[in-house]
Amino acid sequence: MTTKFIKQTVGIDISQKELDVSLGNMDAEASTRICAYKTFQNSEKGFTALLLWIKKQVDVESPIRFVMEATGVYHEALAYFLSNKNYSVSIVMPNKITNFFRTLEGKTVTDKSMSAAIAQFGLEKKLEDWTPPKKVFRELRQITRERDQLICERTMLKNQLHAEETEAYPSAHTVKRIKVRIKLMNSQLKETLDEINGHIRNDEDIAESIKLITTIPGIGILSGAIILAETNGFELIRSKKQLTSYAGLDVKEKESGTSVKGKSRISKRGNRHLRKAMYMPALAAIRHSERYQAIYVRIVSRTGIKMKAGVAVQRKLLEMAYTIFKNKTPFDPIYLQKKEEVVEDNEEIMVVELV
Repeated sequence: MTTKFIKQTVGIDISQKELDVSLGNMDAEASTRICAYKTFQNSEKGFTALLLWIKKQVDVESPIRFVMEATGVYHEALAYFLSNKNYSVSIVMPNKITNFFRTLEGKTVTDKSMSAAIAQFGLEKKLEDWTPPKKVFRELRQITRERDQLICERTMLKNQLHAEETEAYPSAHTVKRIKVRIKLMNSQLKETLDEINGHIRNDEDIAESIKLITTIPGIGILSGAIILAETNGFELIRSKKQLTSYAGLDVKEKESGTSVKGKSRISKRGNRHLRKAMYMPALAAIRHSERYQAIYVRIVSRTGIKMKAGVAVQRKLLEMAYTIFKNKTPFDPIYLQKKEEVVEDNEEIMVVELV
């Protein structure tokens, strides 16, 4: 007689080239086990081989769910592939898996152990179904990333031009060719900016969200577009803590007992595009907003580390963008002042009542 399972999960640890896959199940008595493991290529050929292997391993009459981490872009092709095949897919924030892994008996971190942890996480937790992001977010992300790459290439060309022109005997032909390439980059950057603005104008929801987010000091249209594009409109985000972890702006402490304490650093394990997009807005907010300038000054005076203060402002801006997106209300520069006034009014009313 075939065993019936109330849950079957496929935990997948994803890298650029490989999928490490663990299969787990839960029986009617709620006992769980990891029963199989195999690696596959992170390609369409590997996806097809994965499904063929899974079909041989699982009870086809029992529910099955594929669970994976949100690992940059490497998980996306597989997620779309499985979703198009009508499988249940869940994408989990990396910090959730990391925290869950710490509760397990095995502490050795390998691709195999992480895939097993993801499978176990899927068995023990109630997970939501992943739905593909809106087309506009996908297109915005592609264009904003292309634009970032173009800016990097233009900077490299400008440095090359400067080096060539300051030589004792610069090559006129080389200088001319570099200038032609820079001109091409400028033209393409203008095209990407026009495309970004076009996507925003053509979607009322996105346009309204960008309008609200750009009320935050330092955040402009391009930064707002990157924030929405890289988070798929905050689709997987359920809290500010999750958001900062996804961006890699969460603080990583290094301590051992009472005698060893290393410097606190941001993890940098999250979405580097989102993290990079917050750098310039933070500088602008520090210069032009009293609220964020105060945060910066307070942290610098306490720690003496300007970089740490700058990262704190980046984190605050990103969290504020999330709050404004969820609440659908513009940034209020005197919100804290109003809150303090309300507290003072309430205290005054209490005093009057007591008298």
